[in-house]
Amino acid sequence: MEKPFAHLLKPLLAVSVFAVSMGFLESAVVVYLREIYYPTGFAFPLTPLAPHIASTELFRELATLVMLLGIGYFAGHNFSTRFAWFIYTFALWDIFYYIFLKLLLNWPETLFTFDILFLVPTAWFGPVIAPVIVSISMIMLALAVVTKDFRNEPAAPDKTEWAMLISGSVVLILAFVWDFSRFFLEKYPWQKLFFLPGNNLLFRSVQDFVPCNFNWPLFIMAQGVIFLAIARYLYRK
Repeated sequence: MEKPFAHLLKPLLAVSVFAVSMGFLESAVVVYLREIYYPTGFAFPLTPLAPHIASTELFRELATLVMLLGIGYFAGHNFSTRFAWFIYTFALWDIFYYIFLKLLLNWPETLFTFDILFLVPTAWFGPVIAPVIVSISMIMLALAVVTKDFRNEPAAPDKTEWAMLISGSVVLILAFVWDFSRFFLEKYPWQKLFFLPGNNLLFRSVQDFVPCNFNWPLFIMAQGVIFLAIARYLYRK
C-alpha cells in the first residue's frame, strides 16, 4: 500500500521550520556584532577582534555544524537520509541567513557582494551568490534522496556519484579559500593556514585581507560536476 505523502511532508516541514529559525538566529548574531564592530556599516578589512572573541566565533560555527548534524541524525534513519537531511538543513539555513540579513540590515547590497563565509578549517571568502548556488544544489540532492527513500527506492548514490560529489565539493572548497590562501602563503608557512586554538597569526591575516577576486573557473567546474552527479542520480534506473 502506497504511503501517504503526509509521511514525508511532516518531517520536511519540521526540518524546514528549524532551518529557517536557525537562519534568523544566525542573522541576529550578525546584527549584534555589526552594531558593535561596524556601526557605520560592514566593510573590509575586518575590524580587529580580541583573541577570545575570535575563538568564540570559531567555536560558535563548530557548534552550529553539530546542531545541523544532530537534526540530520534524528530526521533520517540511515546514512543516506541522515546525510540528506543534514545538507538540506544546512542549505536552507544558509539561504535564509542572507534573506534575514537583507530584511534586517539591507545587506548584502547585491548578490555579488563579498562576505566572509566560514572559518573552518581556514577562512572562506566569496560573493554571496556563490554559497546560494551551492545551497540550491544541496537542496536538490537532499530532496531527491529523501523522496527516493520515501518511495522505497534505493536512495544511496552509487560509487560514481559519490566520487563526483566528493571531488566537486573539494574543488568548491578550493574556490572559496583560494584567494585568501594565496594572500596568506605569500607571507607565512602553510602549517599556519588552519584555525587552531592560539593561532593568532591567521586571525590577524583575516583582519588584513580584502577580498576582491573569486575563482569562478574553479567554482563553475566544481558546481558543474555536482549538478551532473545530481542529474545522474535522478535519472539512473
